Order: sequence, then C-alpha cells, then structure tokens
Amino acid sequence: MAQLKVTQKKSTIGCKQNQRDTLRTLGLKRIGDQVVKEDRPEIRGMVHTVRHLVTVEEVTQGKGN
Repeated sequence: MAQLKVTQKKSTIGCKQNQRDTLRTLGLKRIGDQVVKEDRPEIRGMVHTVRHLVTVEEVTQGKGN
C-alpha cells in the first residue's frame, strides 16, 4: 500500500486554530518535522486542510526478499 510522507515547511503563527490542530493530529510540531502516514481519505483530507504549510510525497513500499 502506498504511503504519504508529509513534511511541515511553514510555521503555524497566524494560522487558524483548526489548522494548528490538524498539524498536531498528523504528528507535526515544528518546521522540518516529517511523518509517514498511510494513504487514506482521512489523511488526504487533513493534508488538504494544511496544504499551504506542508509538502507531500508519495512513498511506495517495495517487496523485500
């Protein structure tokens, strides 16, 4: 299953409270923090809410032998 690597690029200073809460729920606390989450509709919705503060990369898991 594909995963999303989310990186916080901008500060939450001046942002709305729901955007701060969304970043905290994703596990991001400060600029430069990265988390890897499953690619699910709930996570995509959270990323969409804070799309101006984060960057997103798709990470695919290869089969290891």
